[in-house]
Amino acid sequence: MASDINFYFDPICPFAWMTSKWIRMVQAQRDYTVDWRFISLRLINSHLDYASHFPPEYEAQHTAGLRLLRVASAAREKHGRESIGALYAAFGARILETAPDAGRELGWQGTPELAAAALAEAGLPVSLADFLDDTSRDAEIQAESDEALSLTGKDVGTPIVHFEPPDGVAFFGPVISRLPDEAQAGVLWDHVVGLAKFPGFAELKRSLREQPQLPSFGVTTLEPGKTEDWHAGSRRLKK
Repeated sequence: MASDINFYFDPICPFAWMTSKWIRMVQAQRDYTVDWRFISLRLINSHLDYASHFPPEYEAQHTAGLRLLRVASAAREKHGRESIGALYAAFGARILETAPDAGRELGWQGTPELAAAALAEAGLPVSLADFLDDTSRDAEIQAESDEALSLTGKDVGTPIVHFEPPDGVAFFGPVISRLPDEAQAGVLWDHVVGLAKFPGFAELKRSLREQPQLPSFGVTTLEPGKTEDWHAGSRRLKK
């Protein structure tokens, strides 16, 4: 499938979700085509001891992401690549656009109930939820994860964006914690791509950041471009 943007996502990652919402804004403004591809945090971190590298809940969350990617893999095989954009949107709505307790209890565990509801919303057979535990899908997901990391190097997380593939620029992120407004969306895109296209560019980073401005982090409103409050007890997630 020829596309203007290849977007590699793990459905459990809040920063990938926020970036994907921005990419959809840019897609609409620029009439881009997007191929929604897979990268699994669970698989790219499989060489690590989760107990010593991540907070206690991360292993379960990353495993949930892998389970949902198995469903997406089956959907792509049986219903085409064009089915994944709607399915990812339905996953994200249930995992990250819900109140904190609901998101952690249901979405972040990759339950059959969540998968079936997302599939139905995306217009796909709910029977595809049966693929949550189909480990035969993992080789394909691993290969696509490796493909994503081959574009950026391995010391990154999700998402990875490849603009004008196969020869165009690719980069991790950008990690954004809130949506730009309509006017800012295209400007931000132009700045990011312009920087990435400079042959000598390697990295631009800061560790200080706000929590993702999403309901799953206790945000009460999601008006683009505005600073919002989040639940005092929520914690930053590593990518």
